[in-house]
Amino acid sequence: MSNALTVSVPEGVPFIDFEREFDYPVTEIFRAHRDPALVAQWLGPRGVNIDMDHYDFRTGGTYKYTHSDEEGGSFTFSGVFHTVRENEFAVQTFEFDGFRDVVSIEFLTFEDLGNGRSKLTGHAVYPTLEARDGMASTGMEDGMNDGYERLEETLAKAHA
Repeated sequence: MSNALTVSVPEGVPFIDFEREFDYPVTEIFRAHRDPALVAQWLGPRGVNIDMDHYDFRTGGTYKYTHSDEEGGSFTFSGVFHTVRENEFAVQTFEFDGFRDVVSIEFLTFEDLGNGRSKLTGHAVYPTLEARDGMASTGMEDGMNDGYERLEETLAKAHA
């Protein structure tokens, strides 16, 4: 894909930032985050299966899903969508069972770039630097990159 994911893990502050442009309108990128059937097609790294327990992308909604890999590992994620504004913004909590008792707050901004393009920007805040460093060390950047490439592939299939 031509659109690179940029992830920043700044020194001395407990957050992770990312941004990624897409060759699709913001309405489609937002829909791909809202529709559980679409989310299941792209969320996570290549080579994992997803079991979607529930996924309700609306203000006050919750989610829980489990990724399983070919080696038999399973990784469960859950959270609450605190604010969702269609095609604009979402605030959610994010909890990974691999780091129990660590909850991050994530802010997602969906931006229309015009000409059928959009940008997704994320800001994740962790309770401590150690928690942030632990999450950053999991290979999350590779998983995010795979996932966003899969998102574009999913949308390309829908347009074929």
